[in-house]
Amino acid sequence: MEAKATVIASSLPLTTVPPRYVRPEIDHPLIRNDESSAEQLPVIDMHKLVSGDDSELEKLDRACKDWGFFQLINHGVRCSLVEKVKAETLDFFDLPIDEKRKFWQQPGDIEGFGQLFIASEEQKLDWGYGFTLFTLPTYLRKLHLLPKLPLPFRDDLEVYLSELKNLALKILDQMAKALRMDPNDMKELFGNGQVIGINSHCDASALTILLPINQMDGLQIKKDGKLVAVRPLPDAFIVNIGDILEVFTNGIYRSMEHRATVNSMKKKLSFATFYGAKLDGELGPAPSLITRETPTLFKRISVVDHFKRFFSRATWKIIF
Repeated sequence: MEAKATVIASSLPLTTVPPRYVRPEIDHPLIRNDESSAEQLPVIDMHKLVSGDDSELEKLDRACKDWGFFQLINHGVRCSLVEKVKAETLDFFDLPIDEKRKFWQQPGDIEGFGQLFIASEEQKLDWGYGFTLFTLPTYLRKLHLLPKLPLPFRDDLEVYLSELKNLALKILDQMAKALRMDPNDMKELFGNGQVIGINSHCDASALTILLPINQMDGLQIKKDGKLVAVRPLPDAFIVNIGDILEVFTNGIYRSMEHRATVNSMKKKLSFATFYGAKLDGELGPAPSLITRETPTLFKRISVVDHFKRFFSRATWKIIF
């Protein structure tokens, strides 16, 4: 069983900041955004990985251990498809407000246009809004959302998410090789796969594959107590480890805290696809990684309960 959700997030351009968006209580650790720090985020070549390049596999392993993030080039997803999805996503967010209302979040739901994790009218808000959509398994699809998306965006989205599912499985396969993991452990947890799909946060999924729509800087990763600014590479995905993989690898691979910032001159638009474990699975460290020298660090829990814990940290309300 698999579940796929998509979060497309956009920042909102305004000349003054309303009080609900001002967060003086948040610490602002040093941000490393010079050229040298931007180049530190590892760059992984997918073509080399699938070709059996051992040195590239070692780079992937080190990136997952030290950063929990990497930029992925030569990923195999057709450039023409990626460019179509970028353009159609921009058009979708530029729809007139009356058209957007058709895709509004409904009470008690997280899908559609709006914000997530809103608990009260007094709560501080993230500077932006998104569009969240579950696409797999198909029984989770909302009839008023994906089937109603404008064409050709709807059809291109289906193809794009199918290709990203295949890419995520290839990445997980390479990670299993790097960890010298029993392949059956990976199959047991992920099966056909589950793809699910903001203040500073970690991701509850296994993998997040981020497509920067308009190549605006803004992603920051917390590493060694400092925020590192990420400069997206052209034609690359930004991939990061989520909580599921941190647990599954018994803490060998790290789910790193990160956040998105805004630009006062231009909106930032990104398309995030989240890949997780099968919904009827049980989450815990892979048995083949547990030894007397490396005992288990996490208790076992059902995948459903894992996501319930993540999403129960706040109730859902619509703020637009």
